[in-house]
Amino acid sequence: MLSFDIRSLESQPAQVEGDLVATDPVWEEADGRPDAAVHVTGRLSAVGANRFYFSGRLEGALATECRRCLKAITVPVADDAHFFFAEAGADEADDPEVFLIDPRDAQLDLRPAVREQWLLAVPSWSLCREDCQGLCPQCGVDRNVTDCGHRPGATTDSRWDALKALKGQPES
Repeated sequence: MLSFDIRSLESQPAQVEGDLVATDPVWEEADGRPDAAVHVTGRLSAVGANRFYFSGRLEGALATECRRCLKAITVPVADDAHFFFAEAGADEADDPEVFLIDPRDAQLDLRPAVREQWLLAVPSWSLCREDCQGLCPQCGVDRNVTDCGHRPGATTDSRWDALKALKGQPES
């Protein structure tokens, strides 16, 4: 469960244990979505009038591709998370790190904050293994599976020949 009654939070903190599934509507089309779900654990408590603080952890796995060979891989992701929530119009409302609460809301929804923290925690790119050879730029074969015989830098684009000729000339 990632949604909490604001009135009950004002009287006592809540233990958070829930999942943000990959099919939840909070995810946007271009997001690096989790393979299954992001598991959220932590504590949510009031820190003043209409102000709340979450401290906890996110864990999940990112379904992505290897940067070099484009093979589908799953990368584990885990990160500590700290969110501050304040009512719109509060002094903290101008801080971009504060999640705003509509004063009319009766529930505090952690899902948008979890989504944002997840997107910050996932790697920009991943490798299937550290020594991945990738795809051959000439024939496209996966060099982890087959040696096609092509060597890096063996051929160059003829459009660079004019610059190579300039490089060999003495400076004037």
